[in-house]
Amino acid sequence: MELIRYSVAACQTDLPNPIERKAMRANTDRMLSMIDSAVTGAAPFLPVRLVVFPEFAHAAPVFETVAELIEKLAVQIPNEHTERLERKAREHNVYIQSGSMLEVDPKWPGHVFNTTCLIGPQGMLSRYRKVNTWIPFEVHSSPHDLQDYDEPLFPVIDTPIGRLGCAICYDWLFPEAMRQLAANGAEVLVRVSAYMDPWGATEPMAWWTIVNRCRALENTAYVVAANQGASLKHYPPYSWPGGSQVVDYDGRLLAAASPGPGERIVIAPVDISALRHERATRRGHPMLANLRTEAYPVYRHHQYPPQLARDTGASSDYERNNRLIDEAKRGLELDR
Repeated sequence: MELIRYSVAACQTDLPNPIERKAMRANTDRMLSMIDSAVTGAAPFLPVRLVVFPEFAHAAPVFETVAELIEKLAVQIPNEHTERLERKAREHNVYIQSGSMLEVDPKWPGHVFNTTCLIGPQGMLSRYRKVNTWIPFEVHSSPHDLQDYDEPLFPVIDTPIGRLGCAICYDWLFPEAMRQLAANGAEVLVRVSAYMDPWGATEPMAWWTIVNRCRALENTAYVVAANQGASLKHYPPYSWPGGSQVVDYDGRLLAAASPGPGERIVIAPVDISALRHERATRRGHPMLANLRTEAYPVYRHHQYPPQLARDTGASSDYERNNRLIDEAKRGLELDR
């Protein structure tokens, strides 16, 4: 079996949120510098081959309507930021999971996606558009909800450093999303997040840590999780606890940033060869192989988004999101 062992770097950022497109350049500048630091710092040890940034590292949805996001912040992909990351990936021979940005696509007019890109030395490899948007607050679109959407919802990319799959923040509170990535072959589950207090890495809730470790052991996969470390002044109305982590395929916490705002670079080893051996040989706890798919009737009918009378299906806004949530809850009550 080929030996595939390297270090990963989860880079959490503490950057002002752009309110116009040109301000995104400063955020990308800082991300490129952090890649240099991660690679240089690990050079005498196990080299870094994968660098991961948080959700909204490039830009956050700081406006309340889709129209404002399209006017002031959203960008097409590829763009100047992804091109700069491509050059950096070639320079260091690394793979980069970009921080997310707000994306427009001429194929889907009137919609905005929350998108992160996997970029390698050979260029852009994939883009992931957040499926489970953090409703009601997030008004950008889920590709799941668009009729005739024809791209994979959960792409997994086979690379020389293993099979990589990514999902964004709230996606991770749905075990089904990570299970689908694992079923698609993912060996490293990448978490690009902007997880806020009080659900962060500290007790009494510690959702961040619990979910990262549980998704790793459920799917016999590594988790590389980069979280926002933005201070309250940079990203109100929440404070952002950081706590970026790397977890192995048995749920062991390999490395973690101390909770609290601020920039951090968390580095830990990933051994894809060991993971493949475990997946191939273990008899106890092979959850992917033991999945009794027919046992779960909850998945046999459509749940979200529900259809509303007189609903145009237009891009979301806060009030429409709340109406959809209420209708979905009523559907659950009917099933009881």
